[in-house]
Amino acid sequence: MLPEEELAEELTSRAPRAPSRLRVVAKRFFRSRQGLLGFAVLVLMFLLAFVGPLFSPWSYTDKDFTAFLQPPSSEHWFGTLQTGADVYAVTLRGMQKSLIVGLLAALVSTALAAFVGAFCGYFLGWTDRTLTWVVDLLLVLPAFLILAIMSPLFGAGQWPLFVVMLALFLWMVTSKIIRGMTISLKQREFIQAARFMGVVPVTIIFRHIIPNLSSLLIVDATLNVSAAILTETSLSYFGFGIQPPDVSFGTLIADGSKTAVYAPWTFWFVAGLLVITVLAVNLMGDALRDAFDPAAARRRG
Repeated sequence: MLPEEELAEELTSRAPRAPSRLRVVAKRFFRSRQGLLGFAVLVLMFLLAFVGPLFSPWSYTDKDFTAFLQPPSSEHWFGTLQTGADVYAVTLRGMQKSLIVGLLAALVSTALAAFVGAFCGYFLGWTDRTLTWVVDLLLVLPAFLILAIMSPLFGAGQWPLFVVMLALFLWMVTSKIIRGMTISLKQREFIQAARFMGVVPVTIIFRHIIPNLSSLLIVDATLNVSAAILTETSLSYFGFGIQPPDVSFGTLIADGSKTAVYAPWTFWFVAGLLVITVLAVNLMGDALRDAFDPAAARRRG
């Protein structure tokens, strides 16, 4: 290697590297008090839901026939239900199910919105017209009524079907936003260069279009978690979501509301955990949005 090449290589290696976008966004996010608070609380909620049951001698299926509707005690930390079930055990089981349903529904709906919106915006023509017609049709369909009609299919062990159906009614508005952004993005120079080089359109969508929309998709997925948890809770409250013998936030709140006046421990523990979980997810979503777009945060300020 020539001396000039060695010198250039040495100078290049010593030159400071610009931090990656992910690192910059993470630094902004954890610098935000609300983002840090939301993240810490959500981690605690997950630990409580999935690790907490290991410290209890009771399972959510166990019944204590010597303690019906008993207040919190050293034996039953959150008290018991009318059936003798341990409130602590069934509450954490319900939290597990609601968190899993919320996360999976948010991921599926965001992925569906990304694919449909990107394909509509990139291809336009009959592809755009067909998919846009599907989106508009789903927007006008009564989601609650359809899920209520299909509720007999969400029996024991069939909750993944409930997740899919729930996700099908969460993605339409986001897909319209992504479609508009894709139409603008495909006019950029790097997309035009890829097309002139003969790159397959599907490859361009998955390698260039969708990654450049990652900030919107991450924020949308985060906010969809709380939306999915609240929707699942509402449906399960009316008996159209998670079906017995399994439990979720909605089924527990529905049962606890009947005894909330004279046995508040059957209602307020699960209601409080629901509020804290949704609040933590919303704080994270707001902080992520500000981290990806600090100019928007300054305008709101």
